[in-house]
Amino acid sequence: MIGLESSGSRVMAVIPAHNEQESLPGTLRSLAAQIYPVSPVVVPDNCTDDTAAVARHHGAAVMPTSGNTFKKAGALNQTIARLLPALNDDDFVLAIDADTSIVDTFVAEAVELMHRDSGVGAVGGVFVGEPPTNLLELAQSNEYVRYARQIDRTGRTMVLSGTASIIRVTALRQVAAARGDRLPGEHGDFYDRDALTEDMEIGLALKTLGWRLESPITCTCTTELMPTVSDLRAQRIRWYRGALENLVRYGLTRVTVRYWGQQLMLILGMMMIGLFLTLTTVDAVTGILRFSPIWTSICGIFVVERVVTAWKNGRKGRLLAACLVPELCYDLILQSSLIAAVAAAVRKKKAVWHHPTDKEKGTHHVWTTSIDRRSHEPGDDRIHGGAYVPRRLGLVDCRNRDHQHHAGHAAAQGSLTSLIERREQASRHHTNMRSPPH
Repeated sequence: MIGLESSGSRVMAVIPAHNEQESLPGTLRSLAAQIYPVSPVVVPDNCTDDTAAVARHHGAAVMPTSGNTFKKAGALNQTIARLLPALNDDDFVLAIDADTSIVDTFVAEAVELMHRDSGVGAVGGVFVGEPPTNLLELAQSNEYVRYARQIDRTGRTMVLSGTASIIRVTALRQVAAARGDRLPGEHGDFYDRDALTEDMEIGLALKTLGWRLESPITCTCTTELMPTVSDLRAQRIRWYRGALENLVRYGLTRVTVRYWGQQLMLILGMMMIGLFLTLTTVDAVTGILRFSPIWTSICGIFVVERVVTAWKNGRKGRLLAACLVPELCYDLILQSSLIAAVAAAVRKKKAVWHHPTDKEKGTHHVWTTSIDRRSHEPGDDRIHGGAYVPRRLGLVDCRNRDHQHHAGHAAAQGSLTSLIERREQASRHHTNMRSPPH
């Protein structure tokens, strides 16, 4: 990583966490393994478990939210507002979920990219799933591998990953200043508190202000997969509805036109699959359905495409893709979620956030064929810097660094949170001195 040792840029990792005592240690270990120093700040948000204690045990700073009713966006806004006065414009904020691990080169590569290209305002992670334990999770894993392949081939980043994204401090300041004017939301907010998908929204905000987004294929983050159909539908309804509501708020602009096109293609794809299934069923019932070399060849091409695009997810992923029917059922689940999302958005139904509990993660109501994580073929995947990474990524180990500098830089960053606390204490003392006696 050329020049990073002397860049002087600090990276603050902000980790919103609601009852994440079980998954948080993995996230903090992956941050500690970064080859570029990171200062982790855990943000316990209305927790009823030992999230804060776990964070302190792992050496992270802890900044609980106060009266937050705006979920993840509110937690990020409160914490970033506390951190920014002590940060410079050339510093960075890494927003990362408490159940996510990133490869150990993630921060270094993101910082290097943004130092090299001043037009890039943020770098998002390319997410992959944890090792799947059932067919539903395997289908999601195939979907994520295809998404990573698409990003790698097109070089186009449409959405900043909510699992892990690193943003320039100067870009965050510009977003906060533009809220309520050029951008939707409350003036001074970094993330839109009313957005269901705050990660997509801040990507739109940055692009509207002229910044570019990047998602290098090597900046990989590992996140949980939804274990049941109900969990998957809840997740995707939120994603689809959040995307639609964001686009409605931004309107049709040169930035959003491609996003509107994506929504149109989703709807057309849903209609085409519905038409295909309807015609196939009618033909089968009426006896019209019979062998056709032409249509069989077309179906064969479709199967080959599914297998090739999921190739790097290992033998199980390829086999699932070749079977075709399971992934077709998976697509129907996603399309039913899209219909539900559109209906909820039209009715303005109150959105409900649901995060699978540890008990739910261990209970699979459907697609119960399990996949032993230990049965993954050798070489198909590996643990890299605390993150599960399919072999497709071909990551280069960049650990040979000046560790003496790394330790010194990390120590300097570690003092930043104490500096913030001293500033806040001084501010409160100054306010108390000026307040009239009661």
